[in-house]
Amino acid sequence: MKLHELKPKAGSRTRARRVGRGMSSGSGKTSGRGHKGQKSRSGGGVRLGFEGGQMPLYRRLPKRGFTNIFKKEIVAVNVDTLNRFEEGTEVTPDLLVESGVIKGIKDGVKVLGNGSLEKSLTVKAHSFSQQAREKIEAAGGRAEVI
Repeated sequence: MKLHELKPKAGSRTRARRVGRGMSSGSGKTSGRGHKGQKSRSGGGVRLGFEGGQMPLYRRLPKRGFTNIFKKEIVAVNVDTLNRFEEGTEVTPDLLVESGVIKGIKDGVKVLGNGSLEKSLTVKAHSFSQQAREKIEAAGGRAEVI
């Protein structure tokens, strides 16, 4: 197979229906809208969530919970993911983002102790779990809080 031979799966792509283009097209006259009524008119139809005057679902259900505006979003990194770095590297949150381990720093990076570490690294992060700190130091590295 070559790039110029690629085709969409049969039946997955259909042509757009051109409505209101004469009786012989099969969608002439009322253009599939039926006869009269609100939905047949231009600009007709009801707004999203409108149930004909009945109390809509989003108003029948109770409000629940709240959004904590002081919430901190901490990004977690496990010790075993640090094995991808060279021996003696200084691992910082910026390096983690650069190497694609995490997408962003947000409100801080916390190193967790899942897995094992085989290399001696200097790890700089906003916080460490007790296990992570022990594993980094056992491998001959240092855990520094930023």
